[in-house]
Amino acid sequence: MTTKFNIKYWNIAFLITILAVGCKVSKSDQSDKGFKSIFDGKTLNGWEGDTKYWRVENGNLVGEITPETLLKTNSFLTWKGGEPADFELKGEFNITEKGNSGINYRSIMFTEVPYAMKGYQADIDGAVRYTGQNYEERGRTTLAYRGQITSINAQASSMTAEEVRKKVQRNAWSDLKVEGSLGHTDSLKTKIKSQDWNTFHIVAKGNRLQHYINDILMSDVTDNDAVNGKSKGLIGVQVHVGPPMKVQYRNLRIKELK
Repeated sequence: MTTKFNIKYWNIAFLITILAVGCKVSKSDQSDKGFKSIFDGKTLNGWEGDTKYWRVENGNLVGEITPETLLKTNSFLTWKGGEPADFELKGEFNITEKGNSGINYRSIMFTEVPYAMKGYQADIDGAVRYTGQNYEERGRTTLAYRGQITSINAQASSMTAEEVRKKVQRNAWSDLKVEGSLGHTDSLKTKIKSQDWNTFHIVAKGNRLQHYINDILMSDVTDNDAVNGKSKGLIGVQVHVGPPMKVQYRNLRIKELK
């Protein structure tokens, strides 16, 4: 009786385990439905940037600054596959302790400087001070710190670069409203792994921009500023002015939304 009892319940437990694994696989497949890869893991095909700083290594997209190649301005590797408007972008990143990087989207090339971009950025840094926030490169600067839900106020007319700078205070855009909280920045920081692989997920739909790290929403911006904001544009990854550093990206994939 004992043997039969054990076999019976072992079979039930085994069946439950198989079903649970199947559900996880199904859920994972569903979450990636409609996504396409934008990095082949072997070459820089489909990307453009300064190969002094960018290469492919061990299946990863690598940006590196060495003591011999220190930057004077931020440098980007740009995806040449289009200028998506509404989309979801997923991938993974790993950055060294002193590293500073980010993923630009709905951006344009800043032609006054080689390989420079201007536009929204999902910020990433090795010290995890800024990772997850929304920062506009060469524009309105910080649009939401990690943990913030913000709305950006509309502007009545076009603005010169000087007028934009006047509305920046302490490297953050002053003409916005904090609508709510996603959690304290230090608490959210504990969900981000230092010098290890993390996932990112950017959702840009209409004028709403959401940044997720490890499936946790880190910042949420509604940009009502049609003058300075962008509804579509280029995607790129950054190496930032500063000390020697290394950032790696992998599993980069996009799904355009309708």
